[in-house]
Parts: sequence; structure tokens; C-alpha cells
Amino acid sequence: MSGPDDTPTTKVGRLIEIYELDGFGTELEAYWTGEGVERKSLRDLATLFNEKLLRTQMRNHGMSAVDSDAESYYELLDSDEVSAGRATEARRDLEQHGIDVDEVTNDFVTYQAIRGYLQNVRGASYEQTEDSEQVAKEQERLERLITRTEAVSREKLERLRDTDRIDLGTFRMFVGVNVFCESCDSQYSIEELLDAGGCECG
Repeated sequence: MSGPDDTPTTKVGRLIEIYELDGFGTELEAYWTGEGVERKSLRDLATLFNEKLLRTQMRNHGMSAVDSDAESYYELLDSDEVSAGRATEARRDLEQHGIDVDEVTNDFVTYQAIRGYLQNVRGASYEQTEDSEQVAKEQERLERLITRTEAVSREKLERLRDTDRIDLGTFRMFVGVNVFCESCDSQYSIEELLDAGGCECG
């Protein structure tokens, strides 16, 4: 009977089968749930998975496939911060060894694909109680900071007004923090952002 690693119902599952990454699905699940290993985020797992694909291709084509080499090539191919010249050089080097770079990069997966595989194929889940508690704690701290900013600002303005340094009638204070994500062009108050669990990037 086929196990989860052999179930090609998602892109990740198919790639595990095509690249013959026996047991790698189990490893991904362990990293995500933190069972016996230090937990990794879904984005970390997507990077780990893509580096594994590249490392496998490098090994199959006679290249040095140690972790540091695969990580370096992956960064050069995937990062937006790498110059076009360095990316082209890395691509040319891989192609000279017979690797179809376009095919490999098309196989790269997103963190959403990793999540779909872990949840829908392997039936894994991650208890986020600790994360939720940490978010709630930081939200409480931020709210206290905003409240204090409002109180201090009101006090300063009232003092300036009462000593005739500025003209100001009865007034109300509005203090808040807005967050604009440049990646997905969404804007939230900090309370809305934390209550929603993040922006639209996810």
C-alpha cells in the first residue's frame, strides 16, 4: 500500500515521486510540526524543498551537491536581490553540466504548495497556540504604547495651550499605527493586521 510520500495528488507529492525523494515527506512533516526537531516555517520548508530538487539534479549531472553549493545556486536563481549578471552566470554553469534550468525552476514550489501537501496529503496539522499567544501579547504591548502616546501627546498640547503658547480649543486625540504592505498593496491598522493574522500575502 502506498504511503503519503507516494501519493502524487499535489505538485509536491508528484515531485517527491519524480525525484525519488523517499522519506522526504515525513521529514517535511516533522519539521512543520516540530516533532523531534526544531520547527521550521512553511516558507523555510519551501526553500528546503526547492534546494533538495536542485541538489538532486546537480548530483544526477555529476556536480558537487553538498548543501552549501545547492544553497548558493538556489539563492542565485531565486532571489530578487541577486544581480542579473550573477544569476546568468549561475544558470550558464548549471546548463553547461546538462541541467535544464527552466525545468528545475518550474518545479520550484511555494509555501502554499507545501502547506497543501502537508495538510491534504499527509493530514498533518500544526497547533499554533504558542504563536497566537505571542501575537496577543505583542498586540497588548502595542496597544499600551499607543495609549501612552495618546496620553503624553494630550498632556503636552494641553500644557502648551494653558500657558498661551498655542491656540487650541476643546480637542480630541486620534492616535494609531497603520501598516502598508508593499508586496500586496494592502493597508491595515495595526489592530486589524494582527486580528487578521497578517496581510493578503498569505
